Amino acid sequence: MPLAEDPGDDVLGRCEALLAWRPPPRLAARAPRLRWIQSLTAGVEHWLASPDLPAGAVITCARGTHRLQMPEHILAALFLVTKHLDGIVLDQRERRWRRRVNDTLAGKTLGILGLGAIGAELAKKAVALEMRVIGTRRDGAPVPHVERVWRPDGTNEVLDAADYVLLLLPSTVETRGLMNKERLARMRPTAYLLNFGRGDLVVDADLVEAVRTRRIAGAVLDVFTTEPLPDDSPLWVTDGIVIFPHVGGLHPQRDALVAELFADNLRRFVAGEPLRETVDRARGYSPRISWSAARARCWWSSRT
Repeated sequence: MPLAEDPGDDVLGRCEALLAWRPPPRLAARAPRLRWIQSLTAGVEHWLASPDLPAGAVITCARGTHRLQMPEHILAALFLVTKHLDGIVLDQRERRWRRRVNDTLAGKTLGILGLGAIGAELAKKAVALEMRVIGTRRDGAPVPHVERVWRPDGTNEVLDAADYVLLLLPSTVETRGLMNKERLARMRPTAYLLNFGRGDLVVDADLVEAVRTRRIAGAVLDVFTTEPLPDDSPLWVTDGIVIFPHVGGLHPQRDALVAELFADNLRRFVAGEPLRETVDRARGYSPRISWSAARARCWWSSRT
């Protein structure tokens, strides 16, 4: 379904599978046969928050289609704040010759809250830069290239130890407002916060205060509660906060990657096989589950 178009009642009335960015109005009433929704994005909070979401429809997301471009954007953010690249560019504009003595990423600790596919890929690249990687994961299972993994209740341990705190969490009841005044206060004064997860993970006013008072060194934000970011937001003008306009997941072939996922899921849907990247509605995101567990879940759904 094109982003700006409604498929119409006739199409929705016959629809069993839907590929869309956001839910059309009155979807449940207009699509009584709908059994599967493929979201174009990895985050699905806009689907789960809709009062018109059909109760029995399976939701799959675009998890995994950001595996390469997102870690590279995050690395760009790390280099930006560590090497003061913004200042170098501004110095050129003013024809100002200023030699800067910049720190290294090597030897620093990267703390990742939300070690999924993107976090695992980033960890591999960060270790190649001689960084130490720690983080949290819902099940606490080990992740390659990550020195220590905690469950979410170990978040404070990550905040205490990290030179860079990276948010890759979904937006859920448990994670909204996670980085508030109290948790920002746990970070090192020399540490940076990077948010490439969801905008509502951070309490904006608390972050602005923490950066203005130098409680933390700064932040790079790629996602925001309101997008586009309003002109009057203090995030724009707070020294030490860098704004990425939600570009972390963009890639010249991103649509092709999502189309490939959709085509594979469509084949599975027609064949009655387990779908990839199925969203757990209770958790609010797509957890990584084994093939056997996915098959069992699909069998049970077909029986009920």
